[in-house]
Amino acid sequence: MLLPILLLSAAGFTVLTTEFLIVGLLPGLARDLHVSIAQAGLLVTLFALTVAATGPFLTALMANLERKRLFVGVLALFGLSNALAAAAPDIWIMALARFLPALALPVFWSLASATAVELVGPARAGRAISLVAFGIVAATVFGIPIGVLISDAYGWRAAFGALSAVAFAKALLLLAAFPSTRVHAEGVRFSRQLRILRKPVVLGNVALYLLVFTGMFTAYTYLADMLERLAGFDGRTVGWTMMAFGAVGLAGNTLGGRLVDRSPLGATALFAAVMAASLTTLGAVMGSHGLLAAVLGAWGIAQAALFIVCHVRLMKAAPEAPAFAASLNISGANIGIGLGAVAGGAVIERVGLDALGWAAAAIVGAAVVLSLFMMSVTRPARAKTACADTA
Repeated sequence: MLLPILLLSAAGFTVLTTEFLIVGLLPGLARDLHVSIAQAGLLVTLFALTVAATGPFLTALMANLERKRLFVGVLALFGLSNALAAAAPDIWIMALARFLPALALPVFWSLASATAVELVGPARAGRAISLVAFGIVAATVFGIPIGVLISDAYGWRAAFGALSAVAFAKALLLLAAFPSTRVHAEGVRFSRQLRILRKPVVLGNVALYLLVFTGMFTAYTYLADMLERLAGFDGRTVGWTMMAFGAVGLAGNTLGGRLVDRSPLGATALFAAVMAASLTTLGAVMGSHGLLAAVLGAWGIAQAALFIVCHVRLMKAAPEAPAFAASLNISGANIGIGLGAVAGGAVIERVGLDALGWAAAAIVGAAVVLSLFMMSVTRPARAKTACADTA
């Protein structure tokens, strides 16, 4: 059953590249569509908030569909949407091209994880999900930077066109090689899963999720623009830099996976602090490429680690409904991504691009404070439970 999971991982590569490729294309896209960089950044917000608003409902609605048809349909939709983006004559058609795949992204990620677990069995669930999620890492390391390099050589429309072709090719691959299996929805009713929202620890983790991702994408949404205008990089150098940024994230992925099992909140506080420190110094090191590489390296490691840490942390906070917690992960992250794009655009217009690192660091710093507060609140409860178990 390894091949179907690898196919889902490959599909996930295309899905995530579609979401984040636009981050590297914003400067050229904004110029060609005759909008400001902040207005173009709202395309990131539109995608993210659509995912956040529709994810849990659409996932529950489609959970009983035959998975092969569903996944093939998702990839075909992504192919059509990217083709529309490549041909978009104005910002409004581009907005439509971003809205349509945003409806399908949370459905894919939630049900791809569930399908992988059911293919291999609960005993190997962690390995299966991590293998599917490898598509995220690969998209960050290869998909987005390669898209930027294509854009630099042939224009941003060519990058979307190439991604469209890849999406259609993978839809055909899934059609030919993915097994036809009907996977039933979980036995836990949706209304029962909603009850986890009454738990203060779950609400606290959702709030922490929002802070982390808002701060993260306040800066990351406009990373390509910062590298062009503040560091003086050309389009090709921006592409290679973003590829290196994703590559160092492999170390963060490993570190995050190891530390989150020891202390989910402690790992969050640690990596958020590293990110905040990196963002604080970002503007000051733009003139020194060596120091900039070091700062981007620390930021990239922390960012990749926080993707894993935040996902696992929220699921551990709601073991009675991990699937619904996963949908909250996707929604919470994308609300943060959308808010971050808006916040970053506002900072650029009102203060300037060089203040973006400080603004993002302030939000991530608030996440550090909240993490430490939650640790202080939950530690006595864990100690009390341990004493009760001993007695």
